Amino acid sequence: MGKLDGKVAYITGAGRGQGRAHALRLAEEGADIIATDICADITSIDYGLATKDDLDETGARVRELDRRVYLAVADVRDREGVTAAANRGAAELGGIDIVCANAGICTMKPWDETTDEIWNDQIDTILTGTWNTLKATVPHLLERGSGSIIITASVAGARGNPYLAAYGAAKHGVIGLAKTMANELGMHNIRVNCISPNGVNTGLLEGLGGFEELMAKGPHFAPLFTNALPIEMAEARDISEGVLFLASDEGRFMTGHNLLMDMGNMLR
Repeated sequence: MGKLDGKVAYITGAGRGQGRAHALRLAEEGADIIATDICADITSIDYGLATKDDLDETGARVRELDRRVYLAVADVRDREGVTAAANRGAAELGGIDIVCANAGICTMKPWDETTDEIWNDQIDTILTGTWNTLKATVPHLLERGSGSIIITASVAGARGNPYLAAYGAAKHGVIGLAKTMANELGMHNIRVNCISPNGVNTGLLEGLGGFEELMAKGPHFAPLFTNALPIEMAEARDISEGVLFLASDEGRFMTGHNLLMDMGNMLR
């Protein structure tokens, strides 16, 4: 018996990184998976995003766990595409119980080098993309009569980390959105929480290129990026354990929270 037997999880950004790790961990506990990703690059981002081959690999690994999976190429900035993926996946797998609004991008720049394109792409992907994901999936949770939504936030959404204006603004936004939705959906037995990692070993870290040079210019910022624990970064699966907790009955009394998995970074 798994902790999520009979459940269906909808996961964005599932082609690789945290999204793939969440898909596999939830599948290990019995969930069937609707896995989506953009499978294309975004021009303002200096690193490559997941490909269709990456998404197919996620699907193959879920099937190896003897779970069903529905794959969809969908850009979270596109409400219509996200809604179609949710509806088709729910029709094929029998509904949606868990939502992991995980898709995100990051570029680390001083404020005066943050172009409008960088700003818009990060706000649209992280904040508006999360909103689009909730608009597409919450009706399915309401049909179920319960559910758990887990939004990937960040320590950058809990304080003003320098050189992350767009990313930090978007992550602050999703934390506020989660609290609002937790209030509105609580009466329907739908829980909404955020999970905030700090430094996860995924492709998104490539967006932090130039970190050493930026720290050399502003060494007084270094404590903001230092963890209390002697660990520089987590692996994606480490964060998936927190997602599993929030998705399962073990987290049934938690809603409106921002679960920090930050290695003690916020203590500094």
